[in-house]
Amino acid sequence: MISAKRWSRRGLLAGTAILTAGGTAAKEDRLAEGVVILIDSNEPYVMGHAISYSANLSKHFAERGARLLIEVVANGKGIDVFRADKTPLGEPLATLRQSLSNLTYSMCASSKAIAEAKEQVSIPLIPGAILVPFGIGRVVDLQLKGWAYIHA
Repeated sequence: MISAKRWSRRGLLAGTAILTAGGTAAKEDRLAEGVVILIDSNEPYVMGHAISYSANLSKHFAERGARLLIEVVANGKGIDVFRADKTPLGEPLATLRQSLSNLTYSMCASSKAIAEAKEQVSIPLIPGAILVPFGIGRVVDLQLKGWAYIHA
């Protein structure tokens, strides 16, 4: 069994090797690779770091001629980042999403349902955010496809 820490490094190394490979065929392959960033905290500085990571990674790889796919997954308490009624980053999230076509915002539907039951409210998502059945499942699915993993 591979530990989570070892798996994260393995995924990062696999993604990096593909993203930095040269040649025409490798350049086309790079378009399918990406980074998944997990937010599982409702601390504004954690949310802010994850969003900064997205912008910086996109710029870093664009400068090298590669288009990196980026998915920010909100899970547990981290769903606040994509809640239209609670996010402290509404404007920066909208601006970043408009400027980066390679960026996806995903919210864990299970965490959303738990929060809705607890708070007795219907949780609105920010524009452009999508629901995935399980946030952590989405992270693992992307890692299994060779995506690098960053925990914000």
